Amino acid sequence: MTKRRSSTSSSSPLNTRLILVGLAIILVLIVIYGVQGALSMIGAALGLDLGPTPTPPAQVNVSVETPGPQTPSAGGAGNAIQVYFTDPTAFTGDETQGGVETHLVDLINGAQSTIDGAMYQFNLQDVADALIAAHNRGVKIRIAYDNEYTEPDPQMKQVIDAGIQAVPDERSAFMHDKFFVIDGQTVWTGSWNVTTNDTFRNNNNALIIRSTQLAQNYTAEIDEMMNGQFGPDSPANTPNPSLTLNGIQIENYFSPEDEPMPHLISLASTAQKTLHFMTFSFTDDDLANAIIQRAQAGVQVAGIFESRGANTEASSCPPLLSAGLDVRLDGNKYTFHHKVLIVDSAVVAVGSFNWSNNAANSNDENLLIIHDPNIAALYEQEFNKQMGISIAPVGGQCLTK
Repeated sequence: MTKRRSSTSSSSPLNTRLILVGLAIILVLIVIYGVQGALSMIGAALGLDLGPTPTPPAQVNVSVETPGPQTPSAGGAGNAIQVYFTDPTAFTGDETQGGVETHLVDLINGAQSTIDGAMYQFNLQDVADALIAAHNRGVKIRIAYDNEYTEPDPQMKQVIDAGIQAVPDERSAFMHDKFFVIDGQTVWTGSWNVTTNDTFRNNNNALIIRSTQLAQNYTAEIDEMMNGQFGPDSPANTPNPSLTLNGIQIENYFSPEDEPMPHLISLASTAQKTLHFMTFSFTDDDLANAIIQRAQAGVQVAGIFESRGANTEASSCPPLLSAGLDVRLDGNKYTFHHKVLIVDSAVVAVGSFNWSNNAANSNDENLLIIHDPNIAALYEQEFNKQMGISIAPVGGQCLTK
């Protein structure tokens, strides 16, 4: 009598594996599409009508959306650098939120462990609320601030009363930095103060840079200020004054200890084709002479000054105008607050650093020099936009009328 093969032979493990794989696939479909969606897809595969075919979930867009009319750009280092420009023409001037600060609020809301901030001015309530909420969920926050320009408004008192550690600079010179470091990984900086004026009325730029090396620099600066070391008392200990982020060279200097002005002059002196600038305060003679020399060497030079103070004895506008350079006065009835130098559409210098003796020798400031044509192009675009609404000086003087 011939014996049947047992059904528990080699085919049994195979069937078990197939069942387990099938169950795993069903579970994955349920997680992605939900129960009804999973049934629909299984039905479609079997030729059965078990419900409508689901729409696959949209991929998450990791680029930053722009609130309102602010101008964003994810312009370099694989989206590791983002640039924003304020647009005063798009607002009535009565707004208190919904501008470029929403990107900073997003960073604060996403913080997991630490936030370090340095503020010259501070009166945006949504930023104060975000900082307090972060503190309440356990994020360690440290703030350095200029007491003269923050204490008149209630927001700094609110964050201090909430238990956030904050150290004032009580010198007559300014703690003029405007930066944040999130989780030791991301830096927010630029010319933009945390105020309604700088958000909705004044021309400014801000950057988000995702770099642990750059974050180390700004954290070291906060460490100094939390120890009461402001201005000339700050040690020259920037960990990474030159670093590379996804192939982009970034120089980073703090004032006064790192002496940013010679680096800015050196950059201007390298211009071979174009040299463009946008400036709130420009009174440094050596920088002005370096720019004039490049113009005399055939470099196309053009720049925009904040109109207030442009025609003073200390201003560099009159000597540049007298040298025949294309200098303009800004078209904003409020404040033109940029501090931007663009060389050969390839390198851009930005930050809180005004081109003045006080900024170089007394204030706390920061300067970035970013060697990247993509980032420089974003600033060239803003420069060209502002040149289009700028005002030519009249009567051989740096005056609008």
